[in-house]
Amino acid sequence: MTTLSKRLCLSAMLALSTFAFAATASAETSKLIIESGDSAQSRQNAAMDKEQWNDTRNLRQKANKRAEKEWDKEDVAFDARDKCQQSANVNAYWEPNTLRCLDRRTGRTVAP
Repeated sequence: MTTLSKRLCLSAMLALSTFAFAATASAETSKLIIESGDSAQSRQNAAMDKEQWNDTRNLRQKANKRAEKEWDKEDVAFDARDKCQQSANVNAYWEPNTLRCLDRRTGRTVAP
């Protein structure tokens, strides 16, 4: 009977140790999240950054086009002023406010 009681005792101890081991193995742990950098938040941030970049790019392009238009206008006016001042028409004069070549007598635009 001692063998049977030894076996029962060993079985009970084995069962208890297995239970104790299982209890420690299934203890509550904190979550471990491994991200590849491709989360919804990072995609949203990237989309917002791209949208802001596109908006500022559009504004820069508009500003550059406006500056180019103004420069072209000044360039054309500079050439027109030179033509007006070199004109053989003695009544032609350059009006700096309107950037036009005008006739002194009539005030109308003159083609130099």
